[in-house]
Amino acid sequence: MCGIAGYYGRRDLPSECIAACLRLMGQRGPDGHGTVSRRIGGMNAYLLHSRLRIIDLDPRANQPFSRGDGHLCFNGELYNYLELREALGRKGQAFATESDTEVLAAALAADGWEGLDACEGMWAFAWLDNQGLVLSRDRFGEKPLFVFEDDTGVYFGSEPKFIFALLGRRLPINHDHLRRYLVNGYKALYKTTATFFNGLEEVRPGAILAFDAAGQRRSWRYWEPRFDVCDDSMSFPQAVEAARHALEESVRLRLRADVPIAFCLSGGVDSNALIAIAKKRLGYDVHGFTIMNTDARYEERDMVEIAVRELGLRHTAIAVERTEFLGRLREQLKYHDAPVCTITYYAQWQLMAAVAAAGYKVSVSGTGADELFSGYFDHHNFYIQAIAGDQALQQSARDNWRRVVAPIVRNPYLQDPDCFVKEPGLRDHIYLDAADFSGFLTHPWHEDFAEESYSRVPLRNRMNNELFHESVPPILHEDDLNAMYYSIENRSPFLDRRLFEVCQRIPTRHLIRDGRAKAVLREAVRGLAPDAVVDNPRKVGFNVPIFDYLDARDPAVRAEILGDSPIYAHVRRERIAELIERPELPNSQSKFLFYFLNAKIFLEEFGGELQS
Repeated sequence: MCGIAGYYGRRDLPSECIAACLRLMGQRGPDGHGTVSRRIGGMNAYLLHSRLRIIDLDPRANQPFSRGDGHLCFNGELYNYLELREALGRKGQAFATESDTEVLAAALAADGWEGLDACEGMWAFAWLDNQGLVLSRDRFGEKPLFVFEDDTGVYFGSEPKFIFALLGRRLPINHDHLRRYLVNGYKALYKTTATFFNGLEEVRPGAILAFDAAGQRRSWRYWEPRFDVCDDSMSFPQAVEAARHALEESVRLRLRADVPIAFCLSGGVDSNALIAIAKKRLGYDVHGFTIMNTDARYEERDMVEIAVRELGLRHTAIAVERTEFLGRLREQLKYHDAPVCTITYYAQWQLMAAVAAAGYKVSVSGTGADELFSGYFDHHNFYIQAIAGDQALQQSARDNWRRVVAPIVRNPYLQDPDCFVKEPGLRDHIYLDAADFSGFLTHPWHEDFAEESYSRVPLRNRMNNELFHESVPPILHEDDLNAMYYSIENRSPFLDRRLFEVCQRIPTRHLIRDGRAKAVLREAVRGLAPDAVVDNPRKVGFNVPIFDYLDARDPAVRAEILGDSPIYAHVRRERIAELIERPELPNSQSKFLFYFLNAKIFLEEFGGELQS
């Protein structure tokens, strides 16, 4: 895990811009830094790298890493580097290090971008050789890569601040994207390549962006996943066995490191599945870290304690610090270069502090399980629509929905188990209360809900939209930045190509059983993870009402919220004053107030000139 940045174009970068960028890259890579500059045709090329040592701790693996006429700046991990190294060795490739970086450089030097097909891992990299510059991002977008092009060339970096340092100025705020965040929420943010700054974009996951020796740009996808490939002949036991094998292999690969690894532990089946496999199948001495919640609606202490006891884990539990909320949020947001997506990731940022304090440089999280195995509340309703051809199974699913889901689901659009049977295109539950939140703005804003078409089955289509556009991208964005603030690499074993391919083949009818979502995953780890966790149908996650952190009765807090700020050119102050007067807020309004506070801080911190 590292930080990368660079420039490719006709400009000569001032040394002070390079030095400023390297200083900013220190948290992503505190273990060393390096630069390369070259002339390629008519273009000046600069590569900057800061290293967090995870695999092959020797300085010989530092970057930019040179091989032949190529130079590599790589952020991430190539998990199957040992297998690739052996295969490349059979082709006559020799190696001077034990690093995954050298293996990736060798694959690119030997096979070009087509060598990525054999790679399993997470990455954002820049490869520079005599032909030009190649930028690439992993299949699921675990590692960030931003780009900005002007009439001189292209700037790139792991974080916007790196690009601004090389550019010598901050880009103007993208107010339309900020309104999108305020009105539609975080699930709308990654449906385009736009960011919170005008002209700044992200390289799409699974894509390559290349510039030749004359600076001409082209882009393409190196990975085209297949959808609508359900194998209807697959039995439930066969699905369970295929998922178990793929997940165990993914965890095995992601335990490769020359430093100890920590695990994020909740009371849910996702994190417990990973930890149980690591502990009981692979013999890893697991240290789990948990955020403890004081809100009874989201409390999982009982399940966590069962997991710790039955799996024999070392365990650290932390309570989220509730004092100085606005000041802490400002600090987090300034590092993120963007509003924080949800209050969950304010809390997760503090969890990473505990992981770092315990001496870890790698953490593992359960991101992606809900999207691969079907784990959200609305999936139950979509499931009832998807199995309409089997009336007995559909009626059983309705009965289970009333027994298991109805008592805990709060979204008003999901109160009818047949809501998608009656209206398959209903999506109002996703941008909940967006029309009301638009009314908070000085100039009302609206954007229709849109989704990509991946499958004829609405449930499967929703799952893949969540995976590639709505849920997983913002989670990965926050996972990366929260971890890198403390110089920690985060790994997500559910985001594995082979596991993804297995899950796409699982028949839809197997996804939910007896009112329990993620049925295949639950059975895949039965006998490994505690039965109480496997059989617990309750989906919790970490969430808290905003007023648990924000004491709006405090005159100083009210003054900070309602005082002069550029946000009030965009949001009606009297509506915010009315909102914070209420003793409690429904979930959607609590989220909106969190979005508002982030937008306010963002405009205050990023609306002015770049400070050197």
